[in-house]
Amino acid sequence: MSTVELDQVSYAYSGGGLAVSDVSLRIEPGEIVAMLGPNGAGKSTTLLLLLGMLPPRTGTARLFGGPVARAVADGRVGAMPQAGGVPPRSTVRDLLEFLHAVYPRPMPVKEALELADLGGVAGRTVERLSGGQQQRLRFAMAVIGRPDLLILDEPTAALDVQSRRAFWASIRGYAAQRRTVLFSTHYLEEADGNADRIVVLDRGRVIADGTAASVKRMVTVRTVSVTEQEGGFERLPGVVAVARRDGRVVLTTTDSDATVLALAGAGLLLDLEVAGAGLEEAFLTLTANAGDPDRDPTLTQTGA
Repeated sequence: MSTVELDQVSYAYSGGGLAVSDVSLRIEPGEIVAMLGPNGAGKSTTLLLLLGMLPPRTGTARLFGGPVARAVADGRVGAMPQAGGVPPRSTVRDLLEFLHAVYPRPMPVKEALELADLGGVAGRTVERLSGGQQQRLRFAMAVIGRPDLLILDEPTAALDVQSRRAFWASIRGYAAQRRTVLFSTHYLEEADGNADRIVVLDRGRVIADGTAASVKRMVTVRTVSVTEQEGGFERLPGVVAVARRDGRVVLTTTDSDATVLALAGAGLLLDLEVAGAGLEEAFLTLTANAGDPDRDPTLTQTGA
């Protein structure tokens, strides 16, 4: 039985076009799935549909083979918003103890505190927490009920690098117990490194669904990089983007052979590196051309 089933689901807000259009999606127990998309792509609407906070206009949404509302009422779904949802003037421990009493099969408060790395601030009130600590508290509040489906919206916003690493280690351990995790993020490197599957939305539609490696293979763009130097890199054949990182010029190109030959001809071929598209390049290419993928030369024939 799938954890999540969306069958041709659509939703439109009053006075606007379709925010989600004919989305079909299956997510299985134990999967960690990243949902990516530019602003306005339909990510938040899709998550709200799965939380039972919006009704589908067309199609059906089911969790664990049954109605979304029943799964939520049974405590099988936990949600972590990007902001809000943390009552003021309460201590961390008081909030978690309250939620512990609400859920039918909660984890011990001490376990939730350890999972979210909040043991040292358990007696602190919410308004005295840093932004990162408040984000970790939202995580603890989402997970204390031991939900079988954990839905996270930008979960590592405001976390430092060390906290992010600890967070994803906790998520992988949680999913290893055949619990499902669905998260949205703008940190593409986190999706690349932690998700079993990546779903890309644009303009309310699913335009890619697969492993990070398979999504990268959907585009034919490459990156060509050389030691940083002065030059008209933007004018080289095939180049669609130029960036400077860590002392190198990184060119995103649709024709790496032509770009390399032009670099050589211009005397700019210093410490050359050529690589396939990373997730960021694939994401930008897919979303930039989602409106007409059949005419886009940077998409493979088996692409979106």
